[in-house]
Amino acid sequence: MANVVALVDDLFFQAKMQETARQVGVELKAVATGEALLAEAQQGSAALLIVDLNSRHGGIEALERLRAAGNQRPVIAFLSHVQAELAERARAAGCQQVMPRSKFTQNLAAILSQAKS
Repeated sequence: MANVVALVDDLFFQAKMQETARQVGVELKAVATGEALLAEAQQGSAALLIVDLNSRHGGIEALERLRAAGNQRPVIAFLSHVQAELAERARAAGCQQVMPRSKFTQNLAAILSQAKS
């Protein structure tokens, strides 16, 4: 099973994440909807969940539903740096780290390495 499950619907960024995960020795499963993220989280195998809050398919809603379901796994979310209100909503939904997409991209290898067993 995947070490990391990521809700990312940008195919180019998904490919970048997959390649970085391969380089650091982590299995990453990308999903395109909040529902798919919830289903993967309920299976319980991922060590880390990643959410693109700018996903067109329910990023923030997935975070809120994860919290309601009692999720205990670490969640890292990223978004545009100007979306302070959305960042606060994500923190309120239990997201441990919320960062601008640029910082997330810059630290992607280290972030993914957190999921190593």
